[in-house]
Order: sequence, then structure tokens, then C-alpha cells
Amino acid sequence: MKTTKIFFTLLAFVMSLPSMAQVDRSKQPTPGPAPVINLGKPQTFTLPNGLKVMVVEDRKLPRVSVNLTMDNGLISKGDKAGIDGLISEMLGKGSQNISKDAYNEEIDFLGATIEFSSNGFYAYTLSKNFNRVLELAAEGLLKPNFTQDELDKEKDIAIEGLKSEEKSASAINRRVTNVLAFGKNHPFGEYVTEESIKGITLADIQNYYTTYFVPGNAYLIIIGDVSFADVKKAIEQRFQLWRKAKAPSVSFSDPKNVQFTQINLVDVPNAVQAEVAFINTARLSMKDKDYFAVLMANEILGGSFDSYLNKTLREEKAWTYGARSGIRGSKFLTSFRAGASLKQAALDSAVVEIMSQIKKIRTQPVSDEDLKNAKAAYIGNFVRQFAKPESVSSYALTIETQGLPIDFYENYLKNINAVTKADITRVANKYFMLDNARIVISAKASEVADKLEATKIPVYYFDKFGNPTSKPEAKQVSADVTPATVLEKYLTAIGGKKAAEGVQSIVTKASATIQGTPVEMISKVAQNKMQVEMKAMGMTLMKQVVNEKEAYMTQQGQRTDITGEDFQEMLAAAAPFKELVLLKSNDLKVKGIENINGNEAYAVVDGKSTYFYDVKTGFKVGQSAEVEQMGQKMTQFTYYGDYRDVKGVKLPHTTTINIGMELELKASEILVNEGISDADFK
Repeated sequence: MKTTKIFFTLLAFVMSLPSMAQVDRSKQPTPGPAPVINLGKPQTFTLPNGLKVMVVEDRKLPRVSVNLTMDNGLISKGDKAGIDGLISEMLGKGSQNISKDAYNEEIDFLGATIEFSSNGFYAYTLSKNFNRVLELAAEGLLKPNFTQDELDKEKDIAIEGLKSEEKSASAINRRVTNVLAFGKNHPFGEYVTEESIKGITLADIQNYYTTYFVPGNAYLIIIGDVSFADVKKAIEQRFQLWRKAKAPSVSFSDPKNVQFTQINLVDVPNAVQAEVAFINTARLSMKDKDYFAVLMANEILGGSFDSYLNKTLREEKAWTYGARSGIRGSKFLTSFRAGASLKQAALDSAVVEIMSQIKKIRTQPVSDEDLKNAKAAYIGNFVRQFAKPESVSSYALTIETQGLPIDFYENYLKNINAVTKADITRVANKYFMLDNARIVISAKASEVADKLEATKIPVYYFDKFGNPTSKPEAKQVSADVTPATVLEKYLTAIGGKKAAEGVQSIVTKASATIQGTPVEMISKVAQNKMQVEMKAMGMTLMKQVVNEKEAYMTQQGQRTDITGEDFQEMLAAAAPFKELVLLKSNDLKVKGIENINGNEAYAVVDGKSTYFYDVKTGFKVGQSAEVEQMGQKMTQFTYYGDYRDVKGVKLPHTTTINIGMELELKASEILVNEGISDADFK
């Protein structure tokens, strides 16, 4: 086990915590009574400015939810892509009358929630605080305090977020899928760039707000322990001065699906796994007679854990942690999508299998059991969602914006249960387009391109922004480049072989965040000795120790001894500079030149591990190793950067571990030949 496996093990531990309740899964649950869906008929009124208000009195609990949505249709942001996200973040930072700190403090004091978005807000509060929370929400929406300081701050945050996604295969896949399926000039195909964010001015923010934050297509829904008369009075008081206007309406032509199914491959050299998205566009409104049949067809194909796709790709083949599909009803253009994060080694087989499962639901009648189970699972999820106040609010809004009959949700379960096996086959052939779909893949092209071409599905190549490009060609190294020359250049780059040999130990203290939680990692490395400890909030989450005789890991106070091959691997990694050890090996080879974070690097292979050294600088910029967790094998990447001098040797001060999500560790202190004792490795 290598040092960099610690984060992988920690993440797996957190994700695999068992449920407190135990369920006997060998017995089929006894069906309960058919649930009754009663949405509640809203009382309505409309303000002179066009704001439509719906009130549902529900006295069961002393709480109220408020949802304002501006149903403005499709909006093209063009070279200002990202402006809606900036406005979302800038709203709710106080108002023209209330400072940001005072605004947030009062919301916290009231125990309320107010969340703004680019098309409205959502608020939740105890009924006794309803009037004040409504007033605060109206203040934030109608009297925003847009300032240059706040804009600059939010732009910096947005750009930082974009940078964190630059190497993300999943983020790249989402962007390219939308670009290719809808086109860059369609709102669904637009994407945010650093340039578009930087180009947004305070005047742009104000103009966008003035144009689109208007009541002409706005709906305000209040559900909870309130009286209609009181709500009407409060709404008229807070919103009657909202300037009457309607947002401009723009129509867009529907993009056409491709004439034949094809693979669109995007090279992501650092990809840990392959991201796959099967997509075709479609027209499916919630009023369509096919709507409920499509929901059930998708549930069976890829909408649930027991679906065709998940059972095959996850349960039977162990190629992925989960495979899914989805399609939703919309008054605009929609799309059918299926996909998964997959092992790159099995990618070609997985693509063929995805298409096989889509073909299966199109050509073979589903079983009675599959249809029955799909209905039961879908209805169970629907009923659970219905219990949430925000869901009830959403359903009421959907009826209005989609032009649905008032009893749409009261009849929802009846319509689900009415779907037949013949309906499934019919709609699968209509909406799951096996012959006119794109299979967008973001992966390490050098490992997967030839295999994908061997499937006989046409393969076309695109860059990370959906522009056509040529097939990436692996660069060969010249005959004079050997493992020894690469390693020696690295040692020269960090200060020389003699300086490296003089390093007896290295202590590194670094920090990072995992899902918003600050963590600290302390590593102590000497020859054949290593200790790595991860802490959060001052508490040790995990510690690994290895010396020449033993290795172990502690987690939550429990010790696990590491033996056999794992012990030998961990011991081999215990060295201040692994390159001094590798120089003595006769089993190394230079596989070629690969792109690592935008730069060319020699790939030196040592068994299951590959080390990457920058062609120009000689620095080690990364390494990869095959790891296994929960029965799944995958490649883990570690990247190194920000080399700085420490006592005559240059050491990386930034280490990024990538196992599908990234953990960026920034060193706050590095000690050479000090700060350790033999007791650290006991």
C-alpha cells in the first residue's frame, strides 16, 4: 500500500459506513395500502404587475415554505456565460437598506432559510416568523446591493471553480456532451469560461437583473400554516412596487440528432476513469400521452439500482460503481442520456454492453416482474418526495408552468400503474435512439482509442470544448532516452544526486479540504521507514506506519496489520527519493511521452507504477499506480508541483491526489534531516 492510498481508504471508509437499521432482504416487503396523493388546491390571485400568487393552507405543522420562480424560458448568455451564476451568488448579500452581515445574522436568528438563484428564491421558516422572512426575501430580491467588491469576489470564486474542473473528466464530459448535442449557440450548449467570467461587468449584472428579474412570468407559491387573507395582504405590501415588465422571449431551433450513432472521444490524459454519456435529443412534454410510459421505460433501463444498465455493468461485470439513464418531460427540447464512470481497460466492452441493453429494451418485451418492480420503486420514491414542502411547492409550480390539468398529480400514480409492457417497447423505440445517438467519452485516448475503433462504431475526436480535432498520436522517445537518463535528469533538477543522497529524512506538513472539511496530513519519511497521519479538527482520522519489520494502519483507534505484498509495496515506497532506488533497477522502461497537465512528460514504468518526468525541466510531475478497493481496481494518479528549495534540494509543495475526485495538499512546512525520531516508526 502506497502512502497516497490513505485518502482513497479514508474516502471508502466514510462512504461505506453501514446503516443503523438492518433489513431482511430475503423477504419481499408486504405491500401497503395504495397511497393517496392530495396536492391541495391553491387559492390564487394576481398582482397588477403580473405576479401570480398561489397559497396552499396547511395547518399540520407551524411552518411555511415560500418559492418564487420567474418562468422566463430559454435565455442565451452568449459571451457573458456565467452571469446568471454570479447574480445567484450576489443576491442575498444584504440589500440597499440592510448590510450583508445584519441580513445574514437576522436570518440565522430567526432560524430561517433564504436561498436565491438566477430565477427567484426559496424561503423556509416557522409560521410565526413568516412576515419578517417574506420581507427579508423581498428586500434581497427587489433591492439588491450589487457592488464591485462583491462582483470581484464572486468572479474570483467562479474562476477558481473552473480551474478545479480543468482536469475533471466528468466536468469535461458534461460540457462536451451538451456542446455536441445542442450546439454552442443553443442555451443548453453554452458553457462558462474564465474569459466569459472576466468579461462580465457590474453594468452587465445590473442590465441582466433589470431585464430578467421581472414579474411578468413570475409565480410565488406559499404553502404552510398561514391564512390566505394574511398572505394576500403581506404579498401586496411587499411586491406591489415590483416594476411591471416581461422578459424578452426568444425561440431556438431544435438541433438535429446525428445521422448515425458514433463515438465522440475527448482526450483527457490524466483521466482516472472513463466518463461515458450516450445522448440523443427528443421532444417530450409532461402533457404527452407517452410521458408516463417513458418514465417507466427509463426506470427499467437505467433509472434505478435494479435497472438493466446497473445490474449488467455494475453487478455482473464490475466495470463501474453505477450506471444510469435519464429523460425528463419539458416544454422545451429534452434529451435521453445513459452513462457511467467506467474502468478504462473495459471501456470498449462497456460501450458495446450499453448499446446492447438499449437494444434489449427496444426489441424484447420487459418481464412482468421487471415492470412490477419498476412501478413499485418509482411510486415509493415519488411518495417520499411528495412529503417534502419544497416538492409540493415544485409540483404546484409545474402544473402552472407546464399547462397541466389541476388533477395531474392526483392521477399520477394511476397513470404510472396503467403503463403496459407494449407501452414500454413502443416508447423505447421512439425516445431511446439506438441508431441516431452520440456516445461522448472523455478518457485517456492513448489507452482507449484503438480499442474503441475496433468496435466498428465510427470514432470522431474532439477537444475539451467540443471542437473537432485529430486523433492524439503517442509521441515516441528518441533512442538516447533511457530510464537512467530520465532519472538522472530529475536528480540534477532537484539539486544533484549527491544532494539527494545526503537527505536522510523528510517531514512534510500539508493541508487540504475533503467535502468542505479542513484536513491536515503529516508525513515522515526515512530510508525503509515511513509514517503518514491524517487529522481533522485536531483528531487523528488515520495513521500508517512502516519499518523494516512491520507495517500497520490505525483507524478510529483500531489497528490493522499490513502484511504480504502490501507490506513489501509500502516498504519499497519508504524512501526520501525513490529515484535513487529506481536507478538500481533493471526492470524499468520508458513507455513514451504523455501529456501531464498540459506539459510533455516521460513515462517511466516500474511494474504497476508509472512515474512522469517533465521533458523540459526534469521534475517529477506525477505518478500513477493500480489500486484495489471494495473489489474494484482502478488507477490512482498523484501530481506534483510548486518545487521550492529546502536545504539545497528542490521539493514539491503541492501534491494532488486524483481518484475520480481531487485532494489538493499544500505544504505549509517541509523539514529535511530534522523533526523525526525512531519512535515515530514504532
